[in-house]
Amino acid sequence: MKTILVLGGTGKTGRRIARRLKAAGLPVRTASRTGGDPHLDLDDPASWTPALDGVTAAYLVQPSLTASTDHQARIPRLVTEAVAAGVRRLVLLSAPRAGEECRPLHAAETAVRDSGVGWTILRPQWFAQNFSEGPWRPGILAGTLALPTGDGRTPFVDAEDIAEVAVAALTEDRHSGRVYDLTGPRAISFGEAAGLIARATGRTIRHVDVDPEDFVQRQVAAGAAPDVARLLTELLVALGDGSGAALSDDVERALGRPPRAFETFVTEAATAGHWN
Repeated sequence: MKTILVLGGTGKTGRRIARRLKAAGLPVRTASRTGGDPHLDLDDPASWTPALDGVTAAYLVQPSLTASTDHQARIPRLVTEAVAAGVRRLVLLSAPRAGEECRPLHAAETAVRDSGVGWTILRPQWFAQNFSEGPWRPGILAGTLALPTGDGRTPFVDAEDIAEVAVAALTEDRHSGRVYDLTGPRAISFGEAAGLIARATGRTIRHVDVDPEDFVQRQVAAGAAPDVARLLTELLVALGDGSGAALSDDVERALGRPPRAFETFVTEAATAGHWN
């Protein structure tokens, strides 16, 4: 049987993809810098060859949003080596507007498109799971979600949907050459999201808009690199300006069903105890 490599196999999407592939009886390698099997570090090309041995399809994730030229070159270099090793299908986790040259993931998308093998690009909006197992969970637990988004709205997409689309793209020919913009079924504000979580948990949770520069400094103080902190802040501020509210039907086009509602995510996350 042909092996599928899942980069970032212990992350939000990677572990969900690996779980689905294993349930289908497909051989999968959950590669990661830490905790993966096998070990694969994008900063250590020597770790790539053993991870790629015998692999025919690969799910690719860029673990850092930094604008550094060196970081932007990692996925293109890995794509070249993967194709040389015999990989014939690539699925890239990208981001909205990554087709624009100024975007950090543009080089990765270009490399995948120009690889000469089957490819699919996934451009999800903000993950719903950022509230339950990501950077916004501490704010939810503290009762105050302080982000520079104003009343901006976005159609949060469930990582379960992203994973299901990725599995389809890794295993079915009909997704080759497609770029999927993945969103939830409706755009909501962070205030509405906080309210839905509050009702599901019985907690008092509110969203507070904060000054962008203050947010940058808070991220840097917490250990984020300044360029990463500024990029994240710019993306959040853009939501307040109306960017990122558009809906897409690509989840339904890929899977034949509508995307999962944010309310469904909230109910399941609360039941699983993510906000206890």
